[in-house]
Amino acid sequence: MFQTSCVYMEVLLMFLTSSTKPIDDNLKKLVDEIEAQSPSLSVLAARQFRYSLRQTQVEVNIKEPRQFNVLEEFIIRAAIEFQPPPTEDELASVLGLDSVFIKTTTTTLRSLQTLSATSPLTVTPEGRSFYEKGSVPQPPYPIQINAIIDPLSDKITFQSESLNETPITLPDLADFITIDNTIADIASLPLEEIQKSLQASGLALHVPKEGKIVTSFKVLGSTQKIWRKISLFIIFDALEDKLSIQIRNGKQILESASNWLEVLHAKGKISLQSLCKLSTETIHLEREAILKQKNTEIEARLETIRKKALETATKASGEVDKYKALGEAVQLRDGQISQAFSEILNLAKSQLLIYSPWVNQAVVNENFIILLQKLANRGVWILIGHGISRRKEDEEKPIPPEVEKKLRAIKTPDGLSSVQIFWLGESHVKEVIVDKEIHLCGSHNWLSYRGDYLPRGESVYKVTIPHQVQEAYEFLANRFQNHAQKVWQNALANRDYKLAVESLCVWGALGMEDIALQKIEQNNWLELLPVWLNVALQGLRSKNIQPDSASFKTALSLLSQVSLEKAFIELLQEGWHKVIGAIAINNPETALNLLSDQVWAQFIRLKIVQESDSPNDFILYRT
Repeated sequence: MFQTSCVYMEVLLMFLTSSTKPIDDNLKKLVDEIEAQSPSLSVLAARQFRYSLRQTQVEVNIKEPRQFNVLEEFIIRAAIEFQPPPTEDELASVLGLDSVFIKTTTTTLRSLQTLSATSPLTVTPEGRSFYEKGSVPQPPYPIQINAIIDPLSDKITFQSESLNETPITLPDLADFITIDNTIADIASLPLEEIQKSLQASGLALHVPKEGKIVTSFKVLGSTQKIWRKISLFIIFDALEDKLSIQIRNGKQILESASNWLEVLHAKGKISLQSLCKLSTETIHLEREAILKQKNTEIEARLETIRKKALETATKASGEVDKYKALGEAVQLRDGQISQAFSEILNLAKSQLLIYSPWVNQAVVNENFIILLQKLANRGVWILIGHGISRRKEDEEKPIPPEVEKKLRAIKTPDGLSSVQIFWLGESHVKEVIVDKEIHLCGSHNWLSYRGDYLPRGESVYKVTIPHQVQEAYEFLANRFQNHAQKVWQNALANRDYKLAVESLCVWGALGMEDIALQKIEQNNWLELLPVWLNVALQGLRSKNIQPDSASFKTALSLLSQVSLEKAFIELLQEGWHKVIGAIAINNPETALNLLSDQVWAQFIRLKIVQESDSPNDFILYRT
């Protein structure tokens, strides 16, 4: 009976993995791209829907400043400084002017809400604010824009151009999920909320720091329903053994909408059977098939390494040298392992990845800490994953807190934790990968053996075959990348600066500085820019980041969004001095090319440089 059941399950699994998944034809290319991102990802279903936005035309009134003239300046200054405040006639007498000139000017200033409506001359709070900037407001002028209410993101955005009303013949997402339109009508919103949404939309209509202020608004017409196309994906991650729901607009992931659907699914409020024709039983069987396939792939990879090692061992001495040129797999035993581990770690130039189910103080001793600090000093990032149980709380031998503390205390020259260590769990894998060039794998617990060198029958393979190392790297790096993304989501949810820094360091270690910068920009977390610059500095030291990386131009473009009053401004100033200096040492021309006229203007505004400085002198001083 048991054998019959096993055969039945195998046949059923084979059928499910070979059958057509519920994937819309025009999403198959995107599904292939998603699955190509990592060998652990499998898309179980993909379907397109439509949902409705609400578009409303709105007119906003904008007040902008202009530079005041000499008489206006004197009148406002007199109203501020004279005690008691003067009347128009008194001020005309002081200046020796006909009071008509004074009254004409004060009438203009009163119409601009700069002076109070009655005599004596008193400056309004708004007038004082403009005066401090050397200006007075101009009469308000109207601009018509479009307010877009998006129920999935629960946001209001504004844009200059209206959305086109295009028919979309797709299933309506609202037929499957209750979409709560909780956003109030535009007309009922307070002005302050409209102003905030305008700033977030990037239209430069409400810019208080420049004196440009939206003073009022009104709705001009009825609300239009605009259909938008979205795609829904059900994705299984074999490494995390986790099912996730993802909503995309084209290739852009709508994170808030995706998180919302996952919460609804967890509460049992939506049916994947209705949404994607994906039953709970089908998901379970697909999961089992995928996990079986992924485990088979890992075993196949290790079996290939064993065969390569055997081939190397059986080659004649003359053939071995020729074989090494293409990479090799060599088996190490017992005492050879510790020596090779130490030697290979010392070779690291930019990156060291370690997975060891357990970690203890017998290995992470003073000498090991000193070695890792030396690596950190020359620009090496170290990522350490550990854990063998399915849940962290079930670990029989958790990492001692003092050991983790010592590892995290290893710093880059700029004060970041060069070692990122965290529990990943559910893995017997014991691997070390250095610079994507050398791979150690086998039965040796890299960070938890007893510290002795007595033979215990252990064996390890040292692999330098490029595609074999790359496969191992992708497998392990993907686990670290998934961890960074989870930590970032927690950091965003709680606005936790410390967690955000951890994510940036992991992305930096994986050579994904562009992703880290993209996350900072997308979530308007500019406080993290100095951290990103320090991450980039470590990459420049190890030559893992090229001086002409497009990321530097992107980071420089964000300076226009930073205020001089920000608490992190000194760290930002210091960070750019170091980064430009690190680039200029070996690539002065590249550094100079980064300092365009626009960038230099921002450097002066933010006091990164002095007005008397020039880009050439700035670069020359750092070389």
